[in-house]
Amino acid sequence: MSGKYMAYVGSYTYTGKAKGITVYDIDVEKGVFIPRYEEEVNNSSYLVASSDTKTLYSIADEGVVAFRIYENGGITKLNTASIKGMRGCHLSTDKDDKYLFVSGYHDGKATVMRLNPDGSIGDIVDGVFHKGLGSVAERNFRPHVSCTRRTPDGKYVMVVDSGIDQVKIYRFSENDERLVLVDAIRCERESSPKCFRFSSDGKFIYLLYELKNVIDVFTYETGKRNPKIEKIQTIPTTGPNRLSQLTAACSMRFSSDERYLFCGSAGDNCVSVYKRDVETGLLEMICCLPISGDYPKDLAIFPDDQHIACINHESGSITFFHVDYEKGLLVMSGRSIRVSEPNSCVIVKVN
Repeated sequence: MSGKYMAYVGSYTYTGKAKGITVYDIDVEKGVFIPRYEEEVNNSSYLVASSDTKTLYSIADEGVVAFRIYENGGITKLNTASIKGMRGCHLSTDKDDKYLFVSGYHDGKATVMRLNPDGSIGDIVDGVFHKGLGSVAERNFRPHVSCTRRTPDGKYVMVVDSGIDQVKIYRFSENDERLVLVDAIRCERESSPKCFRFSSDGKFIYLLYELKNVIDVFTYETGKRNPKIEKIQTIPTTGPNRLSQLTAACSMRFSSDERYLFCGSAGDNCVSVYKRDVETGLLEMICCLPISGDYPKDLAIFPDDQHIACINHESGSITFFHVDYEKGLLVMSGRSIRVSEPNSCVIVKVN
């Protein structure tokens, strides 16, 4: 692969063993990360890069922190902004880098923040608190917003709430800059939807369920008042025989060409690889294999689509694998590296 790539991994800093964000050079051919240095952030629980890859955003105790990404891969803090709520758990930007969407797990709040032309974080545009009750189980007894993204057509914002088992759909535009509820995907009780991803053509949605341990595939069409969304497939996130009753699906990523989808699951501590039909959107499982670590909280797909990195939170490690799509194998491509309580990883092309 031509060009230089960097990886940024966010970690909790409660124990003092990590500073927040670890910066890595990437050897794409060998499929490994090479540690460079650490940047201080208070409990970096989630990272996302801007669409133009010039800015890195991190959840922190004080809200959200923005960093400028330089051509050599180094990062420098731009600013910090409060979300006026409890700490977030997920971030996303829109395709034009106009807004930053923050998900609040603890207080059930979705927050929209304006982004400045230099990538720094501006004012809060709007925010909504979800209301309602889930099941009697404590984990999904009350609202827990776990993922918020703008739809590719730019007309709506979809907000996953794992506590009340819904994906709420809000109309949103640059003209009024307000979240207006227009519809919802009502999921099975105690399924705990966690996160979703759109295909880049905007035709398909992939919704991951943490407790139900499945991925639902939906078709998506833009509508005048609300979008038309139809479920076309449900596929398990683990093999036919789950190893643990405490298995929870926790991470999902596309390959760069979107012909493959990867899903990590805690409990079974495995990664499932799916072949994706780009025309129909349907998934076919290729393999589900262990990742030599505990709690793969995030996955990183290398730019060659031939290697993956598993961000193993509980074991404090990153493990690397070559993906053999034809044989359905994950082959370790390098020695694992230690990092304290890693949560999230972003790979960026820097030059």
